[in-house]
Amino acid sequence: MVKNRRWLHVAVLALLSAVGFYAWPGKQQAPDVEPEQTVSVTLRKLQETVTATGVIRPVVGAEVNVGSRISGTVISLPVVVGDRVQAGQLLAELDSTVLQATVDQMQADVALVRPRIALAESILERRRRLAQNDLASDEDLDTAIRDLAVERAQLDASLARLNAAEISLDYARITAPINGVIGQVTTRKGETVAADFSAPTFVTIVDLERLEVLTYVDETDIGRVAVGQSAMFTVDTYPDQEFYATVKAIQPKAELRDSVVNYIVRLEFELPEDYILRPEMTAHVRLVVAERDGVLTAPRMALKRADGRQYVMVERAGEWVEQDVSTGWRSENSIEILNGLRAGDVVGY
Repeated sequence: MVKNRRWLHVAVLALLSAVGFYAWPGKQQAPDVEPEQTVSVTLRKLQETVTATGVIRPVVGAEVNVGSRISGTVISLPVVVGDRVQAGQLLAELDSTVLQATVDQMQADVALVRPRIALAESILERRRRLAQNDLASDEDLDTAIRDLAVERAQLDASLARLNAAEISLDYARITAPINGVIGQVTTRKGETVAADFSAPTFVTIVDLERLEVLTYVDETDIGRVAVGQSAMFTVDTYPDQEFYATVKAIQPKAELRDSVVNYIVRLEFELPEDYILRPEMTAHVRLVVAERDGVLTAPRMALKRADGRQYVMVERAGEWVEQDVSTGWRSENSIEILNGLRAGDVVGY
């Protein structure tokens, strides 16, 4: 009798265990250690992203090498690296003594020709009056017309030479073509520069307010990237601050980096007011390639795998149990829960 009673107790305990096991689908026994962090499962927007590494660069035209179009000796170089300059500001000046003398000579030539033109015009007018009264021959009239044309041609040539001399004189003053910051100075006061074959660079100006991100996207991900998509990036100097950008262009030519085919994606962004971004900073980029609203999500760190199953620790009636789940989309920090959880469930990790 006692033996039968003992077997009855065992059968009841087994039945109760079975009922507890199947009370929640996928529910397993409570873990030995409670989770350190807990989060409620919520419905929210989930973004599918592609991660990539890039670099901040000036946009085309925002970095300019400024040099001299003429040869000469540098007599003034009033800027140094780091100076802010405005368009039209003097950057360097060459010795213009010879150039000024040439301009003076050309001005004198013009001054000599102008009276001769006035005299030729006066002679032509007088001979026309005489010709009307048959007091001058047609040959005399043609000569006066020709002489005036020659003097006017002489004036045009003198003015052209004067204009060329003034342009060369103007080239002796090298000014900033854009607003920006002096990024490099490659000459010194007293140096003689030669511009026979190419314009020697004096300074490099960078407009720090016109920047973009060039990011390198793996060939396995480039098919999901499109112009107009949103993107976020961080830089090492502000690791906790995300900056927002937009895909501006995708360069068609691939680039091989570390034996991996990459495509350069250009991102445009508004320069932040409270942060300083500079060229050549490394950018850690997330490209938003898809987006869905109303997705049941949980932290990716909460998802665990064991024995071919994936599960999360969920609180049920004050206890922590393992709950099998099926998943869908994944972002950097979140994962879509397709089955196994409800909105408001508390998961831990």
